[in-house]
Order: sequence, then structure tokens, then C-alpha cells
Amino acid sequence: MRIDKYLKLSRLIKRRTLANEACEQGRVKINDKIAKPGSEVKVGDIIEIQFGNGSTRVEVTSISEHVLKAESKEMYKVL
Repeated sequence: MRIDKYLKLSRLIKRRTLANEACEQGRVKINDKIAKPGSEVKVGDIIEIQFGNGSTRVEVTSISEHVLKAESKEMYKVL
């Protein structure tokens, strides 16, 4: 699955356009490599997102095309 779509479905970033912009600005890394919006994400990957001064690191635990809001937190584990 594309990283921009994953970030939106997992509710780590609210909208796909914002996820796309974050990737283009180099604020998203997959396994310590800067991710482009079309980069593929797999189960077990480590994603790091920089928000302003802070950053968030999560591990991908599942990938699903359709996710309910209540189940979105099960898609990743915060490190």
C-alpha cells in the first residue's frame, strides 16, 4: 500500500493530501529512508513522521483497504 494512503487510513495524518505534502517535504521516513508519496509500506516497517519540533515513530502491524475509525489504532504500534 502507498505510504500516503496508509497514513490517512491509519489516521496518523487526517487527509491524504496532507500526507502527500509531508512526504514531498521529506518529513516521512520508512526504515530510516525518506519516503515519497508512492513508496510502498509493508507489515513490520518502521515509519517516522516529523510534526513541527516533535516526531512520531510507529511500527506497521497490519494493512487494510477499509478501516473503521475504531479499528485504525490497530494498524500500528507506537515505538
